[in-house]
Amino acid sequence: MQNTDASENRSSFVDFAAIKDEMMSNQTPLQVLDGHGKIVNQAVFDQYSDTELVDMLKLMVWERTLHQRSNALTRQGRLGFYAPTEGQEASEMGAQLAFKATDFLLPAYRDIPQLIQHGLPTWKAFLWSRGHVLGNDYEEEHLAAMPPQIIIGAQYIQAAGVALGIKKNKTEDMVAYTFTGDGGTSQGDFYEGINFAGAYQVPAVFIIQNNGYAISTPRHVQTAAVTLAQKGMAAGIPFVQVDGMDILAVREAAKAAREYAAAGNGPVLIETLTFRFGPHTNAGDDPKRYRTPEEEQPWFDNDPLIRLRKVLTEKGVWSEEIENAYIDDVKAEIKAAVAQADAAPKQKISDFLKNVFEEPTPDIVEQIAIFEAKEAK
Repeated sequence: MQNTDASENRSSFVDFAAIKDEMMSNQTPLQVLDGHGKIVNQAVFDQYSDTELVDMLKLMVWERTLHQRSNALTRQGRLGFYAPTEGQEASEMGAQLAFKATDFLLPAYRDIPQLIQHGLPTWKAFLWSRGHVLGNDYEEEHLAAMPPQIIIGAQYIQAAGVALGIKKNKTEDMVAYTFTGDGGTSQGDFYEGINFAGAYQVPAVFIIQNNGYAISTPRHVQTAAVTLAQKGMAAGIPFVQVDGMDILAVREAAKAAREYAAAGNGPVLIETLTFRFGPHTNAGDDPKRYRTPEEEQPWFDNDPLIRLRKVLTEKGVWSEEIENAYIDDVKAEIKAAVAQADAAPKQKISDFLKNVFEEPTPDIVEQIAIFEAKEAK
């Protein structure tokens, strides 16, 4: 009698290879304008007036100019920490346009432009960069936001908590929204935040700005997931991937996500495919050490400003003269904001000590007295 391994005749109960093939199938990010400035979704594009389209380009030009001036100010020693945003204007401004002033923003350190558009005065944003306490004072503006989070991914947990508060307070037509980069999705806080939000079905919109690198670590090294958006599946929340260089597509996706969450359906996760043109921060990072010109050039050619500028120029509603005049206006506003930041009262050691606790401990009270006496001299 011939011995036959029974396993050879047994059909596989689970075909993991087929499952993986399905997981790895290509997904096309949502678009309205492609990289050549061609309209690929006419129905959505036609919903926008020329004025709205011009305003969107102005927002991106504003952010690009803010980046350029901030970069120059850091080199002059007039700003402190700064995370460049060049290249991510469509991702950031497209998303920000979808939310209301009453929605609660939980920004990360690269989300200063969204924070300013949400209501933070530019001069206070500059003070935040300098480490001045007034840069975290939102009381006068009644701003529905937290100061930028430095801990990678921690804003996702905060957003889930704020959204739970919105739900418990039964606040109508309000959501919490937050951003992180691709590196943030590798943090435990990311999953804990979206899992909590999904479990409690809170009104939150989570946005991943996938700019390709967590400082110097490329996205493909961080995870085997085909998209970062699909990580929402593990938390049971709907997700979508969008062309992050297309401001119209980002705005449409974020608007739909906000409406879904505000209606009581629970959270949404959005991934925007974008690219940071420069370094991770102004703290000595050199992208030339981990990126090649061959990798960068297609993204530079895919500049979100060029894409929309091409369309509006062809429509006859935008020109180089209009753009240059607007840039001059933005530069003047930034110059005034820098002057206002410079005029802020200088911080004293006694002030730092007073801000440690709401009610200073006895030893800190003694130190405050010592330094106030020295400062009086």
